[in-house]
Amino acid sequence: MAKKSKQITACAKSIKNWPEDDRPREKLFKSGEHTLSNTELLAILLRSGVKGQSAIDLSRKILSKFKTLRNMSHTDIRDWKEFKGLGQAKIAQIRAAMELGRRFSTENTQPKGKVKSSKDIADLFMGRMRDLKKEVFKILLLDNRNQIIETIELAEGTVNQANPIVREIMSKALQNFASALACVHNHPTGDCTPSKEDREFTRGLCQASNIMQMKVVDHIIIGDNTYFSFVDRGQLPI
Repeated sequence: MAKKSKQITACAKSIKNWPEDDRPREKLFKSGEHTLSNTELLAILLRSGVKGQSAIDLSRKILSKFKTLRNMSHTDIRDWKEFKGLGQAKIAQIRAAMELGRRFSTENTQPKGKVKSSKDIADLFMGRMRDLKKEVFKILLLDNRNQIIETIELAEGTVNQANPIVREIMSKALQNFASALACVHNHPTGDCTPSKEDREFTRGLCQASNIMQMKVVDHIIIGDNTYFSFVDRGQLPI
């Protein structure tokens, strides 16, 4: 009898047994995706729940753990272990949707136009780099009027450091006929204060660029919704 009662309870939790107007997918088509809560949207991505939990129940648990969608956007497979029955396929669906969202949000901020300030550079990369769990190093190549030519990702390091190679940076700049460049990397800790290694690298880059008659416009370090500019702080070696 107890077993039968559990089966009835589990059946009642299934979204298929809800009134049609309450089902997330039906609500989306009837009223538009903008009317759905984060829980309901996540439930649609999950498609189905796990044993004893509907997709809505599971969505609530996931959002309760990560608190925000932003926190969910860069996670490790190990962060999802506590959700029993949630396999790699469902996790892949969620992570793919998050990446699509990031790409959509930055489509209109793809590097183009003229760089006039450190804020221009930081704005281009903040949305993509502030939440990364590893250090990533990018270079922004510019012409002689500071018009953007190209953005190149040069290195992905460990959680603590990336190891950009000055010679490779110069090579990429020359290949693209750049007259100037800016360097950008993130600090996964969220603290954008430059390390000793950051300062040594910046000094070496400026020395090499002087020899190659290449201007270094700035070195930007991205933190948690903030950034450090060597130029703004008057710390870019000449």
